[in-house]
Amino acid sequence: MSTIEHRSTTPRHGRAAATPTAPSASSAPVHPSAPAADAATPPPEVPIPSDPEALRMLDAAQLPGLARTLRRRLVEICSHSGGHLGPNLGVVELTIALHREFRSPAEPIVFDTGHQAYVHKMLTGRADLPGLRTAGGIAGYPDRGESVHDLVENSHASGSIAWAHGLDRAHRLAGADATAVAVIGDGALTGGVGLEALNLLASDHGSRTIVVLNDNTRSYAPTVGGIAEHLSELRAGRIAAGEDLFTTLGLSYLGPVDGHDLQALADALAAARRAAEDPTGSGVLVHVLTRKGAGFARAESDTVDHWHATGPFTAEEPTPVHEQPTPGAPAETWTSRFGAAMLAAARADERVVAISAAMIDPVGLTPMQQEMPERVLDVGIAEQLALDTAAALSAGGRTPVVSLYATFLNRAIDQLLLDVALHSEDVTITLDRAGVTGDDGPSHHGIWDLALATTVPGLSLWAPRDAARLDAAVPAALATPGPSLVRFPKGACPPELPALAQLPSGEVLVGDADAPIDILLVSIGALAGRALEAAEELEVTHPELNLVLLDPLQALPLGEELLELAASARAVVTLEDGLAERGIGAALGTRLGRRATLAAPGPALRCLGVDLEFIPHGKRDAILAAQGLDAAGIAGSIRSLLQGS
Repeated sequence: MSTIEHRSTTPRHGRAAATPTAPSASSAPVHPSAPAADAATPPPEVPIPSDPEALRMLDAAQLPGLARTLRRRLVEICSHSGGHLGPNLGVVELTIALHREFRSPAEPIVFDTGHQAYVHKMLTGRADLPGLRTAGGIAGYPDRGESVHDLVENSHASGSIAWAHGLDRAHRLAGADATAVAVIGDGALTGGVGLEALNLLASDHGSRTIVVLNDNTRSYAPTVGGIAEHLSELRAGRIAAGEDLFTTLGLSYLGPVDGHDLQALADALAAARRAAEDPTGSGVLVHVLTRKGAGFARAESDTVDHWHATGPFTAEEPTPVHEQPTPGAPAETWTSRFGAAMLAAARADERVVAISAAMIDPVGLTPMQQEMPERVLDVGIAEQLALDTAAALSAGGRTPVVSLYATFLNRAIDQLLLDVALHSEDVTITLDRAGVTGDDGPSHHGIWDLALATTVPGLSLWAPRDAARLDAAVPAALATPGPSLVRFPKGACPPELPALAQLPSGEVLVGDADAPIDILLVSIGALAGRALEAAEELEVTHPELNLVLLDPLQALPLGEELLELAASARAVVTLEDGLAERGIGAALGTRLGRRATLAAPGPALRCLGVDLEFIPHGKRDAILAAQGLDAAGIAGSIRSLLQGS
C-alpha cells in the first residue's frame, strides 16, 4: 500500500459499517479503512472546487480523487507553514460529505476546537490556505473575517454542541427549516460543557441538531474515561442496537460509520437529516470512525500524537544517510526544562502528583509519566475537573501539580477561586505557553492568566526569566502553602540572565538599588532579556540615569519590600507578557495609590503589557514589537517618562 510520505528535517512543536437507514446502532465491529489515497491504484486527482455548491455538482465517482488532492495539498501547505496536519488528514472524507449533505452557511457546521477545519476552509473558497498561520494570512482556526462559512472562532474544546443546539433553537424561533451540525471529537466530548449540551439536547423534542462524533480515539493522547471505553465497545460491535449511551439518553444514534468511506458517510448523513426532521425526535448523533493522520505514513506511525501539530518540514525525498548533515543540538525549550524540574520534584517527594487535561506530552509531563505513571493523571479535556481533583488530592495529603496551557486556565477560574483558594489547598498550577504565543491566534494567546491571578486571594505566583529560575520556581511553589502558579512562555529558553545583587524584593539585573532610583523597571518573567537590552540602550543615551532593573522572582503576593522600593523611586515601569490594564503592574499601581497623599503623591507609573484586545495570529516577536514590548518599545516608553523632567 502506498502512502503520501515525506521526511521531516526539523523538530516538531508545539472502518466499513452497514449503511444506516434509520437511527440504530450497528452490532458488527467497524474499523476505519484506508482512505482512497492509499489504494494500490490511486484515483486521478480532482481539482478542489471553488465553493460548496461546486462540490455538490461533482459526481460521486470524482470524490476519491478530490480526497487525494486535498491530502496532497495539506501536506504541501503544512510543510511550508506548519500547522495541525494530523487532525485534518483524518477528516478529509468527512468534511467532503458534510459539505455535500448540508448547505453551509444556511445549515451551519460548527467545528469543535477548529484545528481540524483546514479541509473545510479549502472547500469554502480557500483552496491554497494562503499565508496559513502567518500575519495577514489564513488563520489556523475558523475565522469569521475570512468566510461566512466560519462560525465559531473560539478554538477551545467542547462548545460545539451548545453552539449548534443554540443555532437550531434560533432557527426554530424564526420559523426556519434548517439543521445545525456540530462536529466534535471523542476527546472534546470529555469536556463538561460538551456533556452538559448533550444532556440538554437529548430532552429537546423537535430539535434539528445533528452531532457528528469524530471518533479517532485521541485528543493529543489516547482518550480516557468511561465514555472512551463505551465508544470502544461500540467500535467492536459488543453493544446491541439501542443499548448505547446516546440512545439511552434520548438521542437518535447512527453508527458506527467508516469515516473514510465516502458512500457510507453520504448514506449516514442523509439518514441523520431524515432523523433530525422527525418532529418527535430530540437530536441525532452520528458516530464516525476516523484515523488521525490518515494517508500520511509518518503521521499515522507517530505514536505520540500522530502529527497533531507540526512545524515546517521538507517535502522532498529523503537525503541518503551518508549525505545527511549532522544536526546541531536542539534548543532547550521551556516545556522540556519544566518536565525535568517536575520529575526532580516528584523524585524528591513521593506526595507529588501531576494532573493534566488531555495534554500530558505538550505540557512536559511525559518524563514523569514514563518513570512513575501511577502519579500522573490525565482527566481528559476537563480543566474544571483537573482543579477540583487537585483540591481533593491536597485535602487528602498529596501535593498536586496541575499542568495546563495558560489559555486553558480561563476555563477553570471558578474552581481555582472557590475550590482551591477558598479552602487554602496546596495546589500548584503550571502554565505553559503563557503570554503571547503567536501562530494559533486570539484564543490561544495566554495573556489572561496574570489578570486572573491578581484576583485570587492568597495565590503565590512565579514567572521565571530563564531556565535556572524555572528550576528554582517549581520546588518553591510546591513548598509554599496555598495555591501557587508558575508561568512560562512557548519556545526555547533564553540564555541565563545573572543577577548583580539580591534584595529582599528580588534580584537586580541593572543599576544601583542603594542610590536614589530614577526609574525602577520591574520585569515579570521572560521579557527580562528585552528589558535588559532597553536598559543598556538607555545607559548609553542617558548615562546620568539610575535605572534599576528588578526581577521580583515571586511576583505575587506583592511584598512590602517591593512596595517600599517602588515608593522610593521617581518613576516605576512594570513589564509583563499579559494584559497591561489588569495584571501585576496594575495591582502594584493600586497598592502604591493607597499609599499616596497630596503631599507625597508617589512615583509616576507606566504599566507595559498587552493591550486589552483580541490579538490575531502572527509571530511572537512581531506581536511583542507591535505591542511595544521589544527592547526599542520598552526604551521608548521609559523615554516618554523622562520628557519634561
